Amino acid sequence: MTTIIEGDFSGKGKKIGIAASRFNDFIVGRLVDGAVGTLVRHGVKDEDITIAWAPGAFELPVVVKKMAESKKYHAVIALGCVIRGATPHFDYVAGEAANGIGMVGLNSGVPVLFGVLTTESIEQAIERAGTKAGNKGADAAMGALEMINLMEKL
Repeated sequence: MTTIIEGDFSGKGKKIGIAASRFNDFIVGRLVDGAVGTLVRHGVKDEDITIAWAPGAFELPVVVKKMAESKKYHAVIALGCVIRGATPHFDYVAGEAANGIGMVGLNSGVPVLFGVLTTESIEQAIERAGTKAGNKGADAAMGALEMINLMEKL
């Protein structure tokens, strides 16, 4: 018989770190609100959620790393928004944010969720921050809870 191991979405007794980017904060604020609201609805106490604000998405990996290494959190969620412009700057910032945040999860063993929007336009970002495409901050929070509970079962 096949053994199936899955995480659930219980947040009871969990501590969550959120690293958020101030750049494009009109979008990131919505992502943070979505993440916090989702975590609280699933049993995480408000006082067990810590939000650390970084200047931009490029700086998120070092903040996520510090939070993960602190061993204070069961998971860390990275939230930000990088919108493509007329220069290659987008590619550098989005790529370094993704690579750095991904490496933290692999190296620390702490579940790290990537909730950094990488969009072609402001309209796409707005859609992913709580309108047509849902709220990707809330999605990252659900992923964090599932990963925490999965890791505890492995």
